[in-house]
Amino acid sequence: MKIFRIFCVSCGNTLIHILVTSFPAETRSLTSSEPITPPDGEEVVVLHGYLGSIASLSKKLIFVQLIGKDRTRSIQIVSSARTLKDGDASAHEIIKKLPMHTPVVVRGLLREREQQPKQDSSEIEKIKHVEVDLLSIQPLNEFPSDIVATADTVFGPEQRHLQLRSEAELRKALSFRSKVGLTLRSKLDELGFVDIETPLLFKSTPEGAREFIVPTRRKGFAYALPQSPQQFKQILMGSGIPKYYQFARCFRDEDLRADRQPEFTQLDLEMSFAGAEQVMSTIEDLICSIWSQHLNIRLPKVFPRISYEEAMSQYGSDKPDTRFDMMLSRIDYLLPGDLIAKITSLHDPIIEAFVLRFDSVPSNEPHITRNFIGSFLDSPGGTSFMANPDGGPGVFVIDSQQPLQGLQALGFEAAEHVNDECQIEDGDLLVLQARVNRPFSAGSTALGNLRLALHAAAVRQGYIKPPTGFDPLWITDFPLFSPTSDVEPGQGGSAGLAATHHPFTSPKTAADVDMLLLDPTRVIGDHYDLVVNGVELGGGSRRIHNAQLQALIMRDVLKMSSERLADFSHLLEVLRAGCPPHAGIALGFDRLIALMLGKSSVRDVIAFPKTGKGEDPLVKSPGPLSEGNLNTYHLQYSPGVESIT
Repeated sequence: MKIFRIFCVSCGNTLIHILVTSFPAETRSLTSSEPITPPDGEEVVVLHGYLGSIASLSKKLIFVQLIGKDRTRSIQIVSSARTLKDGDASAHEIIKKLPMHTPVVVRGLLREREQQPKQDSSEIEKIKHVEVDLLSIQPLNEFPSDIVATADTVFGPEQRHLQLRSEAELRKALSFRSKVGLTLRSKLDELGFVDIETPLLFKSTPEGAREFIVPTRRKGFAYALPQSPQQFKQILMGSGIPKYYQFARCFRDEDLRADRQPEFTQLDLEMSFAGAEQVMSTIEDLICSIWSQHLNIRLPKVFPRISYEEAMSQYGSDKPDTRFDMMLSRIDYLLPGDLIAKITSLHDPIIEAFVLRFDSVPSNEPHITRNFIGSFLDSPGGTSFMANPDGGPGVFVIDSQQPLQGLQALGFEAAEHVNDECQIEDGDLLVLQARVNRPFSAGSTALGNLRLALHAAAVRQGYIKPPTGFDPLWITDFPLFSPTSDVEPGQGGSAGLAATHHPFTSPKTAADVDMLLLDPTRVIGDHYDLVVNGVELGGGSRRIHNAQLQALIMRDVLKMSSERLADFSHLLEVLRAGCPPHAGIALGFDRLIALMLGKSSVRDVIAFPKTGKGEDPLVKSPGPLSEGNLNTYHLQYSPGVESIT
């Protein structure tokens, strides 16, 4: 190692020290995958790592933990003032002055340890049976004194590098992610899939989500970052590629949640001469393989299936967590008209109900249930449900000490019918909710959301045991079209409809094709979602492979303008050239890893995630545009348009 000093010409003071290092390769490794065996005799070893805790017995004897490069194991370094054979006389003085966390090269004598320490609660495993007598030490960089890094230090997202270095769980998650990805690649290779990269610089096409635009120096022209490789993979199917996959980077400029990022990774695959059954079978094989290999959990080889209509009717969600019951029942036909009028102002509404039953406290204690629902509805998480414009929820605590068990508001006959329908018991919570009497079109209902919120609150407070295990299922038979909304831009047509999945999804049957121009809201798409524990891991469909049908849906059903239709001319041309039937799916890889590891946020399984505002606090992105940027790319700020924060 050489140290260079750069001096100020005017005053002669040292401005900076630069460490120019060349250092020997390690002869033994402290990584968890390589055991450290005791030597037969004396063995001089070279180790790489970070300095850990220092215990000073005297000025002449100190013990230092050397932490391995992957920060999973450490070994004790013994340093004394006496110079060992072939040792550096200055080594002891150097190591005494170096702070913790300094990256170093240590050369020393590996020997058996006479007194083995007890394992402490640290995340770093201490190697007990051997230690190293220090011969020489070479610091490779400096760890500054202004950074406080103790066992109790919690680093913020602006110090993501120190978060990763100090939190073993984050590093383990990234390692786990890498291993799962490797398994999936190997399995897909066995199944004959070809890994093909598709462009990141695409063009703007109205697939459904808001896009990120990339301006160019060519005035009036811009790229768009792909929402997914959807169109390119369909082009590959028309290009003679029978099985395609890639771990694709995707970009969507949408509101962020715990399970969403503006840029994310999905496992994308497509198969020609195939339909929904072949794709779902392939995914079941892949999911079973990684659960077995990486979690040692055996899943059923064939996953259950329910339709979108069934999911929404029974759970109030198109991604239900089926590990617990609390299923919805329709009861409006059991209720008197005057009670319905008190519940909602809607005309001819649908009224549904579910029962919440505690299992971790005595089930016949109505006062516990009454306190629970009272505190929930008064909390910030509960007040939004009371503000429902269709009417707040009706809540009833079943209490055998009360008239009609607490259902007196329903009247005798209705109370008896509801009791029979819902099988209520003392201490149960019965929840009613009205909704508009029309076909389902969204991803959840108000009662479905309340079901999840109440269950989660009961689990947090210890009234219900948390659900365990993994419960995969397929949701099928989605409506091909949904009403447009302010939240999703859709395809920009004038019909008031948007593709539920994307505009390339095929109608499921010949009868659905016939219904396209008669009543498109009744058309079912050949679309399937994979859901595990209430998390949508991915969605796919059989695609439209006929150019005439694709054009008809865009032009005559969605009523897209000719300009918008022209954005897809490349795809229509591919379909026109004898494109075979094909189907595919995309799995959210970030969500998949988070689910497997039991993480509540995908940020815990991504090395450099964005915040809820879409910012990277470490590198300070996105950055402001300079005047030079604006001029180069022919941009200007629009007066009166405020930025989104």
